Amino acid sequence: MTTIAYVRVSTDDQTTKNQRRAIQDRYKVTKWFAEEGVSGTVLAAKRPAMAALLQYVREGDTVVVVAIDRLGRDTIDVLTTVEALRQKGVSVVSMREGFDLATPAGRLMLTMLAAVAELERENIKARQMAGIERARAEGKALGRTKTIDDQAVAKWRQENGASIKQTAEHFGISVASVKRAMAVQ
Repeated sequence: MTTIAYVRVSTDDQTTKNQRRAIQDRYKVTKWFAEEGVSGTVLAAKRPAMAALLQYVREGDTVVVVAIDRLGRDTIDVLTTVEALRQKGVSVVSMREGFDLATPAGRLMLTMLAAVAELERENIKARQMAGIERARAEGKALGRTKTIDDQAVAKWRQENGASIKQTAEHFGISVASVKRAMAVQ
């Protein structure tokens, strides 16, 4: 019976240190699996560390996570992952929610909490889109301000008979930026 920990953060500027510390304070972990810069929206089986964890676990093991949302953001995917672990005889413990997901009550709570987490994610997206639409309606410019003079790029390329790559190197911009500049003309 081995205790295995799974930690995940969504962006490269985040760290798993707090999750590791919280788990280490309560459990003697034998094996760690960590995802850094991997979104919970990526299906669990497609995340390298989770895929490795699913291959590694054996009957009687316990997988510990700080919270349900570390397993994923999609209710069906989280439930599928927990069920795959359960079928292998592995318990899943979520510290924040305080239950063992291998029990019937734990699975019920998991289903409800995962659904609430998914609903909140959808609400955040809806609020974000509403804000973008409001900004557009108010005539606000969205995105970065343009720093490349498309006309100058196109003119230089034509005058010099340069390739897209040569033009990109001359201006210190990407090939894609040159292509966009040429498309405007």
